[in-house]
Amino acid sequence: MTNTPSANLFKPLGEGDPAVVGGYRLAAVLGTGGMGKVYLSYTPGGRPIALKVIRPEFSEDPEFRRRFKQEVHSAQRVQGLYTAPVIDSDTDGAQPWLATAYVPGPSLSHAVAQHGGLPLRSVLLLTVGVAEALHVIHGAGIVHRDLKPANVLLASDGPRVIDFGIARAADTTALTGTGVSVGTPTFMAPEQAAAGTVSPATDIFALGQIAAFAAIGAPAYGEGSSHAVLYRIVHEDPDLSRVPPELLPLVTRCLTRDPEQRPSLTEIIELCHELSPDALRQGEDWLPQAVAGSITERLRLPEPAKTPPPQPAVTPTPTQFSPHNPAPGQPPAPGTVNPYAPTGFATPAAPAQGGPGVPGPPPQLPGHQSYPTQGYQTPPPGYPTRPMQGHHTPAPGYHTPPPVIHAPYVPPAQPKPKRTGLIVAGAIVGTLVILGVIGSLVPDGDKDNKSGSQGSQGGSGSGDGGTSGGEKRADPKPVSYKGIDMTSRYEIMLADSPPRPVEGDDVAYGDADLYYVNYESLGESSIGTANGKLVLLNNSQKGSLETCRTETRYTEKIGLDQVSNGSQMCLLSDAGHVAVVTYRGKSGADDASTYITIDLTIWRNAEEPKDG
Repeated sequence: MTNTPSANLFKPLGEGDPAVVGGYRLAAVLGTGGMGKVYLSYTPGGRPIALKVIRPEFSEDPEFRRRFKQEVHSAQRVQGLYTAPVIDSDTDGAQPWLATAYVPGPSLSHAVAQHGGLPLRSVLLLTVGVAEALHVIHGAGIVHRDLKPANVLLASDGPRVIDFGIARAADTTALTGTGVSVGTPTFMAPEQAAAGTVSPATDIFALGQIAAFAAIGAPAYGEGSSHAVLYRIVHEDPDLSRVPPELLPLVTRCLTRDPEQRPSLTEIIELCHELSPDALRQGEDWLPQAVAGSITERLRLPEPAKTPPPQPAVTPTPTQFSPHNPAPGQPPAPGTVNPYAPTGFATPAAPAQGGPGVPGPPPQLPGHQSYPTQGYQTPPPGYPTRPMQGHHTPAPGYHTPPPVIHAPYVPPAQPKPKRTGLIVAGAIVGTLVILGVIGSLVPDGDKDNKSGSQGSQGGSGSGDGGTSGGEKRADPKPVSYKGIDMTSRYEIMLADSPPRPVEGDDVAYGDADLYYVNYESLGESSIGTANGKLVLLNNSQKGSLETCRTETRYTEKIGLDQVSNGSQMCLLSDAGHVAVVTYRGKSGADDASTYITIDLTIWRNAEEPKDG
């Protein structure tokens, strides 16, 4: 057994680390992953949290931001005994972040690397706990899609699943194909590795891999390069020769290549109870003593940063402060209050700057005490950002300065207006008149040439793919997808590759790029968008990027009674993607479900995304 010192678990903040994120004072670095960096912080009440700050490369991708916001909101609905709940987030800031409850325990990957495989009872309790976590996650309409040992934490009372659903946001960004790695492919399912298809059964496959990993201390499909591992997952059987015989039936069923043949979460839990020689009950003794010792180390948290009380923003008014305001950069006159300092707090001394003519720090008022304020621009979460009405209570340990009697308000004398503005205005008018006379003498051809020349230096336009500095932005290459079946109340996002219909709660009021609804009771059947515009093309028009850019007959919904087999529609999403949707028909009366079939040709990021 090797005990890792707490100092190695909680690394100090470096030069590139912020001191405050979203009002939370950062205390230490917990780790770094493909999508961002995780810090230790505390709530105002002193509860530890893990705060993940997303990497700038992802933050600059508008499609990632949109999907990240959607996934965080979905994750906030997950409240289970075996998950680390999302308690706070900011998906719209300069650098998005989210905060979850801090789990004082090692990840499964770290525990196995340090101590080897776990005993059978621990593996079964681990599997039951993760299965219960997935049951809650799937119930919220989320597929984890990145379930791996690094995302399973071992707490004293059972496992905790983290980062559920967040990896979906990274799937849509071009960064994942240009050297930015979000995760390891070692625990992917065959359908996910081969075609990018994910479903709840994808997480079942990963759960089987986690059980095998925890038992044997190594991945079931081996290690090596990403391409080699992915090939084995898609085309070969796993190596289960070292899996304990008692665990083999469970792992074998979960790692079935056909998603439909994998067991349900309920079946997995029942099977774990059948395979266990003793009754499975989560408790403090569910982990080996060597692993449990590392939990104790993670309970020795570094001290939270000392945070002074926030300074309320007070707008100076004539009745609050003396009218004798000092000139900018000058100290207040003796016996007056600096109008730019909040009531009850003294202005911190400015650093001394040498040299003639440079004012030194302003003198402190009698009875005032200087309080440190550097680095606290954002009040900590949970503290008011507006002052209490009618009174102000200083924090313990702080001394209220003596009251200051303010002189009655006397309006300052208005300076005598100068005539400089009239002189400048007259000069400008004269110049414009001269230029107008000269312009009338220039031949029309020259004026057209100059106008066209100036226009080519302007901003981007949707008709030419956008320009920057006079250079035309190259149009993206189209990608086509044939024979997509869309069931009623399902939606498609153009950024997904491939675009797969997924079930939506209320697609018409969500953020779907394309949806299909069939309300038989209302006699309505239509194709629509909740995140852009649709244009039904005429039979004489051919669907293309140029056609979709020039058409302006926008709508958000097109009835199926308006289209026939082969009809084409332009779809322009607010995220900047453009697509031609070709209608190929609908399900017959004998079909068990109601669906339509479409073809898609997509130009991703063809336009600038729309704000909001």
